[in-house]
Amino acid sequence: MTWRLKSRMEGIDRMASLPFDMQKKVFHELMAALSHTAYGQSFGVTGNITYADYCAQVPLVNYESLLPWVERTMKGEQGLLWPGDIKWFAKSSGTTGTKSKFIPMSRESLEECHIAAGVDLVAVYFSQVQSSRLLDGLSLKLGGSSRLNILKDGSYYGDLSAIMMQNLPFWANWRSTPPLDIALMDEWEAKLEKMAQHVVKEDVTSLFGVPSWMLVLMQRVLEITGAERLDEVWPHLELFVHGGVSYAPYKDPFTDILPQSGINLMETYNASEGFFAMQDQLGEEGMLLMLNQGIFYVFIPMKEFKGRHSTCIPLEEVKLGVTYALVISTNGGLWRYILGDSIRFVSLAPYRLVLAGRTRLFINTFGEELMIDNAEQAMAIACKATGARLVDYSAAPVFMSQSDQGAHQWLIEFRQAPSNLDSFKLSLDQALKSLNSDYEAKRYKDMVLKAPVITVARAGCFHDWLKSKGKLGGQNKVPRLSQNRDLMDALLAFA
Repeated sequence: MTWRLKSRMEGIDRMASLPFDMQKKVFHELMAALSHTAYGQSFGVTGNITYADYCAQVPLVNYESLLPWVERTMKGEQGLLWPGDIKWFAKSSGTTGTKSKFIPMSRESLEECHIAAGVDLVAVYFSQVQSSRLLDGLSLKLGGSSRLNILKDGSYYGDLSAIMMQNLPFWANWRSTPPLDIALMDEWEAKLEKMAQHVVKEDVTSLFGVPSWMLVLMQRVLEITGAERLDEVWPHLELFVHGGVSYAPYKDPFTDILPQSGINLMETYNASEGFFAMQDQLGEEGMLLMLNQGIFYVFIPMKEFKGRHSTCIPLEEVKLGVTYALVISTNGGLWRYILGDSIRFVSLAPYRLVLAGRTRLFINTFGEELMIDNAEQAMAIACKATGARLVDYSAAPVFMSQSDQGAHQWLIEFRQAPSNLDSFKLSLDQALKSLNSDYEAKRYKDMVLKAPVITVARAGCFHDWLKSKGKLGGQNKVPRLSQNRDLMDALLAFA
């Protein structure tokens, strides 16, 4: 490990052992910046504002309520949300709403959060795998649809992956594949093919990307080469860094193609708004919350979640096993911003978390409180029990009628169909009951909820729906749980 990586690891260890000191430092630095913005001044923020006054004076916001400030910034006004110039805007897919989001990206956010986190990730990995030859080969990075668009002179918007590629230090791109002329292609299907044709000739030692899209690319690599497993193509492959969606539903199909000798898996939790956590113990549950990269965290217990009218608690008051909505203040100019994700802590010393889902992605039509983490775990259990392999899925309520109880409809595209669909349905239902007592209560004797309704989608259903929405790409995904029928009915038209 180089001296720089050792230094970064020492900083991570200090952060983990002194979480409140780190967050206090970040808070004061952010308040000093906020006091020099039009947004902060509109709420009477001063550089020495206390945490209690910050909560009292500055409202909770979501993207919709912050949008007027973002739009003014995109038109060229500066000093609104952040005291420095904002020249980059990360376009997020907006899968839980109807429109894309444009997240302001300050220089500090890029350098001190996103890029710094990438260095920290490598430092964490080398501290765990001291015999690693990771840097002897190339990192295959599968980003989104990567075209950058000009807003005005010197101001741009695009996928986070495209912005990162334009701002990474030279040494980071030097050890990456594919080259920028392929990575920055806009047409997703053509880019995947070009990537596959190019990377089969490289010495790839690590993979970075969303599991669902990475699986598509890896299967194309195997088709081109005629290989059965990836180590036949890349004998030095040792690491897969994944995030964006749960790995659990894709574990079995990846097991079929990853090296039989094993590969190291690292989960990350990042978004356009910031880089929040990374797995710091290989093979162990939980991601270390990054407390020293310009983000101040507070939390809303999901059982008390009332959107912008919620009450937040600080880091020192969180408890194990409780699901929280994440609220962030960042060096990118987001202030008391409800991110839209829900998390659960699995360790408090240090603070490690797992993703529970989205604050808008759940089904609670009948009081069952089905969260995405329940769905992901149950789907993985059902697949394992019946030999199924998954491409994608989405679930929605079937509403009660005068003559019938309600149910959940699951639209599932299988890569490999289950040995018996009725057994799959039973396994899924039983797993949901074991994971969620509210679901179990509503399923009692079919009094409120009937057994799940399984609809098998044709091959390519979810891909074609994403394509119809212009959302093909590594950062786009189909919402997996919905409170109403709108998405399900739209998907069924492609099924």
